[in-house]
Amino acid sequence: MPTGPSALRRPSRHRLLLLLTAVLLSTASLVGATLGASATVPARATAPTSASHTPTSQAPGSQAPACVDPEKPLSPGYDAATKRDTAFNKNFRHCFTTVNGVQMHYVIGGHGPRTTALLHGWPESWYEFRGIMPSLLPGRTVIAVDLPGLGDSTGNPPSYTKQTLATYTHLLLDKIGHRQGVRFIAHDFGVGVAYALAAQYRQQAAGLFLMDFPLVGKNLKFSDIQPLEWHFSFNLQQPLAEDLVTGRVKTFLTYFYPTQSHTPRPVPDNEIAEYTRVYSRPQVLHAGFELYRTWTQDQADNTRLQATPLTIPVRLLTQDGFAPLLLSAVQDTAPAATGTDIPGAGHWLLSEAPRQVLSEVNAFYPAH
Repeated sequence: MPTGPSALRRPSRHRLLLLLTAVLLSTASLVGATLGASATVPARATAPTSASHTPTSQAPGSQAPACVDPEKPLSPGYDAATKRDTAFNKNFRHCFTTVNGVQMHYVIGGHGPRTTALLHGWPESWYEFRGIMPSLLPGRTVIAVDLPGLGDSTGNPPSYTKQTLATYTHLLLDKIGHRQGVRFIAHDFGVGVAYALAAQYRQQAAGLFLMDFPLVGKNLKFSDIQPLEWHFSFNLQQPLAEDLVTGRVKTFLTYFYPTQSHTPRPVPDNEIAEYTRVYSRPQVLHAGFELYRTWTQDQADNTRLQATPLTIPVRLLTQDGFAPLLLSAVQDTAPAATGTDIPGAGHWLLSEAPRQVLSEVNAFYPAH
């Protein structure tokens, strides 16, 4: 759910929607030549199957915690971005386990007493935290979750409301032994999930570190933010959004990321390749758009949950200039919440300003 610099200009979303449609359709004939088959077909056609690798729960030389109730991955190519990453495989491992019919994917590392759960946004996956995860390890157990239906999690939850996704995340953490005292770090729609989890399962959440998301509820309404960005309306269109982006995922993402930043290449190529892989899975592409289509229900759910304010520590970090607007909405549910922005940064804080993010995290969540 980016709310990038273009939001300040309040363009006509209908005009931009028509323009985007025309651009995507006009590039359809060029996609095969410019992207190559690997970027335009689902990962199943190009990625090695999990049968060709040692199961991650038994990966030799790993110092990461063992997976709990490990399962064979249903998502081929889940380790495409990490299988040759020696440092990653020494400290982390991929795990899969089923929660209420959805096979959940998470990455775990560390043995410290401070459990820290990372919840991603759109259009990203657990991988958006890859750059800071090693630095989080001292004193912590780090768990980066692919939300239900997204990333390399496989299966469809009954709804993509953030309250529903929060329940799956709660049950996953509970199943793997992290039932209380979890510190959450969340970006974009992961913020909505982290809030809904903390509000429903209060013993499990010890704090919320939130990044760049408008938390709709009793005061901030979806109707207030929908006109601010063209993709808020585009992503609501079903099945138009899926039809236009299918087979053109890299084209779409490569165009989209800079629109939410002050720089022309805010997300590096290796991350774009990984997000292209996961969003080329039809269920993931659909699930990503569904995050937007349930936003009005999220508003109703949050309004109800906000009747009981959070008392845990809450910190908000935003892109340049957005702290006053977004912090006010967070304070509707956590009156003592604090926040600041990162000068010069756009929406992709973990890619654009990882050192500042890490500094803020360590100040808010001391490792010892």
